[in-house]
Amino acid sequence: MIMVMTLITTMAIGQDEKPLYLLFEFMHVDEGMGAAYAETEEFWEKVHVQRVKNGDCIGWDLWRLEPSGQEQGAQFMTVSLYNDPVKMMDGGDFMKAWNGAYPNLSDEESNKKMEMTAKSRDLTHRVFLQEIDKTNDNFDMPIGTLAVINFMKAKPGESGAYEKMESEVFKPYHQGDVDSGGRANWGLLRNMLGYATEAYASHITVDMFTGYDQFFNGAGMGPATDAQQKAYQEMDKLRDLKSVTMATLVRKVR
Repeated sequence: MIMVMTLITTMAIGQDEKPLYLLFEFMHVDEGMGAAYAETEEFWEKVHVQRVKNGDCIGWDLWRLEPSGQEQGAQFMTVSLYNDPVKMMDGGDFMKAWNGAYPNLSDEESNKKMEMTAKSRDLTHRVFLQEIDKTNDNFDMPIGTLAVINFMKAKPGESGAYEKMESEVFKPYHQGDVDSGGRANWGLLRNMLGYATEAYASHITVDMFTGYDQFFNGAGMGPATDAQQKAYQEMDKLRDLKSVTMATLVRKVR
């Protein structure tokens, strides 16, 4: 009876927790357009506040990326958060959010804002993601949070095995770092459209830190144990680490 009740309770908790869906949008900002882009995102932040109020999404972030040279792709990334994949793909009622945020803008003024948006940055690509695992923590991700974003490509036929190893082998290490103050949070994301052979990354892992101080001085920066080194070797058989991007949170809507 105890085992049955425990199972039922666990299932009920799992059913109450809705999966988190994330839309990453990478922005390239031309040299000399940094101030214009900052003004653009300041304007759009109010629209995202209205989107949250309308129930179209549950949050929005703006991240500054490093390295960020003109030849290194995107300099910024926006993240829209959803608890429903249909809402993520549909996008919600854009005009309702626009008019709710700026009810007194004339058509001419609205057109100028859209032109400013187009001139200030180029949207290079979008990635649709589902969070499939994370550490147990209370990190609320304040402005200034540092995220280390690891783009992973699971080898053909190894996606399930890769996810299992992240959750069963590596997550306990990450949880230990969180518990000891070495990092703030860890999460595993699946690219919902990343199953194609030519997709750049099938998964993303995100390590969050309160800032560079915790990143360089946290408990997780020590040498790997023999068990960890063996796990890394096994992990290399399942996936390729394609690239790593550092991101700093500069705007946030919830």
